Amino acid sequence: MQGVGSTVRIECFAATCTQQGRTLNEDAFLIGRGERPFAALCDGTGNVEQAARRVLRLFERLLNESTPERIAEAGTWTRWVKLLDSALLGGAQSTFLAVTFAANEAVGVAVGDSRAYLINREGQCRIVNQGASKHLLGSGQAHPFLIRLTLSAGDIVLLLSGGAWTPLNLHLLQKTVVSAALKRFSEMPAAVLDAAGPTGKADDMTAVAVRLVR
Repeated sequence: MQGVGSTVRIECFAATCTQQGRTLNEDAFLIGRGERPFAALCDGTGNVEQAARRVLRLFERLLNESTPERIAEAGTWTRWVKLLDSALLGGAQSTFLAVTFAANEAVGVAVGDSRAYLINREGQCRIVNQGASKHLLGSGQAHPFLIRLTLSAGDIVLLLSGGAWTPLNLHLLQKTVVSAALKRFSEMPAAVLDAAGPTGKADDMTAVAVRLVR
């Protein structure tokens, strides 16, 4: 899947699988394309109204009602996190990880322990939201970790739910991503999940991979 806008072109693919022995997947992801492509991932802690999917529906509405100028502002994401936190208050909770793309910049936010990684075109890998608060949306204590990255063509942004990143150390993740990037980029999310759960899946796992083409 590709997102094409006036100033940015990305490739974006995702894969998800449920915890072994279960049928309900509490993870959810959303990919959008248009003037400002985006990728978002949520990891719910309960199935009350399927919290993760509810967060993504609300986020998509907020995004569609905003403007590119406002989306680029840190204050916009802070307000959105407060709204999403309030929307889930008293029910099931969820992580929230979203990144939008314009020109050579990625802007977004992280809440909870889902992780964003940047793997540059040289293969160097780092955690983007290191130090983010563990409080989830719906806790009443959600605190936004703002994301702003300058990207070059070939750079990869990887979004992983807790079940996907927990089994992977940084070295194994880097090795998996670099190897998959040499093949079909569409297969990268599945390759990451295969590396994370070779002997069984202790939790739902989701991976979203985005690569800047131009």
